[in-house]
Amino acid sequence: MRRAEIEDKGSMQNRIYFLKIRCRLFWQNQRDIFLRMVAHRSALLGGIIVSLFILLAFMAPWIVPHNPFEGDLFKRLVPPFWMPGSTNYLLGGDELGRDIFSRIIAGAKISIWIGFLSVGISILVGTILGAFSGFYRGLFDELISRFAEILLAFPFLIFAIGVMAMLGPGFWNLIFALTFKGWVEFFRLIRGEVMSEATKEYVEAAKAVGQKNWLIMMREILPNVIHSLIVLGTLRMGYMIIMEASLSFLGLGIQPPMPAWGSMVNSGRPYMLNAWWISTFPGLAILILVLSINLLGEGLRDILDPRLRID
Repeated sequence: MRRAEIEDKGSMQNRIYFLKIRCRLFWQNQRDIFLRMVAHRSALLGGIIVSLFILLAFMAPWIVPHNPFEGDLFKRLVPPFWMPGSTNYLLGGDELGRDIFSRIIAGAKISIWIGFLSVGISILVGTILGAFSGFYRGLFDELISRFAEILLAFPFLIFAIGVMAMLGPGFWNLIFALTFKGWVEFFRLIRGEVMSEATKEYVEAAKAVGQKNWLIMMREILPNVIHSLIVLGTLRMGYMIIMEASLSFLGLGIQPPMPAWGSMVNSGRPYMLNAWWISTFPGLAILILVLSINLLGEGLRDILDPRLRID
């Protein structure tokens, strides 16, 4: 066997060996995070409730007791099951005789999808721009940073209302309105983290051995800042769900007959004195889901941030 073949074989064995070590360390790290999660009561409670909402949302077509789009005028404004005059509607009926409980479950899928998509796109855009700005600096950093500062000058809800007024209601228009400004928070986080990490010794060592800049960002820097990104993304998801509900409440988000929680709250405003359940139960769904997401995000911050970790 030639010497070159022996060296190639040895190099391949070393790569496989280090890959096995990385996989072992990765799964050990995930197990430690899971055990800390179980020990953190508020994070565990938030995670269970959020998981329950996700499960209900994606199983909605099979578990809703009634069609959320079809109404029965004979059951118009019927009260919840514990009140006199109730029917087989668990949480009562709305102004068109539709089952509120079924509409809440169906609306959960819309809110969760909008939260995931808007935060996911914001993370992708903010991470790419923030990594390049923090690593390379220069004119590109100046332009993107000034544009981000201009967007920060506008209150989020007013900015989203303006975008939706120009584009019109719709699912993807709503996603665009939320992500057009939503990426700024992630851009600022990643830019600051990359600027801090780029001055450290392990980055200098990677540059010294001739590693390419994009590989340094992907393999060396981003894995060290991903935990901060996860925490911020979790917290911002609750905020995006509130923004979607606010825009739907104003008539600029998801349009009827789609069962969006914000529009359900709005539709019950004229009946607050004699049919309070139309607005109350969708509002409670928003409250519980967003509170659970915030509990999960705060718990992940305590678990993943080494400066806050108490062993």
